[in-house]
Amino acid sequence: MSYQGQCWWITGASSGIGAALAKELGARGSRVILSGRDEARLAEVAEGIATDALILPFDVRDEDAMHAATARAIEWSGGVDGFVANAGVSQRSRATKTAMQVYRDIIAIDLVAQIAATQALLPHMAGRGSGHLAFISSIAGKVGVPMRTAYSAAKFGLAGYADALRAELSIDGVQVHAIYPGSIATNVSRNALNADGSKRGRSDSVIDNGIAPDDAAKTMLDAMAAGEREIIVAEGAEQAMGEMRRTPEALLDQVAAMVASGYMDKMEAEG
Repeated sequence: MSYQGQCWWITGASSGIGAALAKELGARGSRVILSGRDEARLAEVAEGIATDALILPFDVRDEDAMHAATARAIEWSGGVDGFVANAGVSQRSRATKTAMQVYRDIIAIDLVAQIAATQALLPHMAGRGSGHLAFISSIAGKVGVPMRTAYSAAKFGLAGYADALRAELSIDGVQVHAIYPGSIATNVSRNALNADGSKRGRSDSVIDNGIAPDDAAKTMLDAMAAGEREIIVAEGAEQAMGEMRRTPEALLDQVAAMVASGYMDKMEAEG
């Protein structure tokens, strides 16, 4: 796959992985749509993109705004070729001390909002018979990580949605990629929520010494271009953990074959 001439839409595009993906997509010839809550920061990212960029600021939890943005995104370039569900917030707190509202907030942002945005775009992509959907999960979405129970729950859920959706869309020409980053040098830890829902405000050394976002973005885009369904972007122990939990390609093929054999039609016919 070549990214030249395509249009890609990224949520959580104001910094970190999202911003790096936007810049790399622009360098590879794609037009880019940037979404996030901070319009000023999105504008800064747009200035560094080599091709046309459209800013669509909104809170991913605002479904009315999201639906309006979806219509605008499709209209802007005549269609959306790729969508990256990247918006999210992490956590740094023990489960025994974490307020239930923290679970609600993280799952709302990292899981429900990403599903809602994808569902809004699905008729467009399936109707065209082409497209790429990329879900930014985490190594914490493969292996439960201490101090991240809410985050792991949301990221495991996002991976499960991606896997099931991939099977359904395998007959519609739409590719689905589940991406599992390890420690990437972003503000993810600084912006993580404490037990009471407040922002942590400081980073971790493992994050600060993690993979550069630009390098991570290149790895992700190369893997998507190669048609990889599960993409692990990590180093050292994190990479080893991700690889140990990698879904076998034969299993992914088996689930897709169920769809090709008419499994969904049979289920619907049975009521």
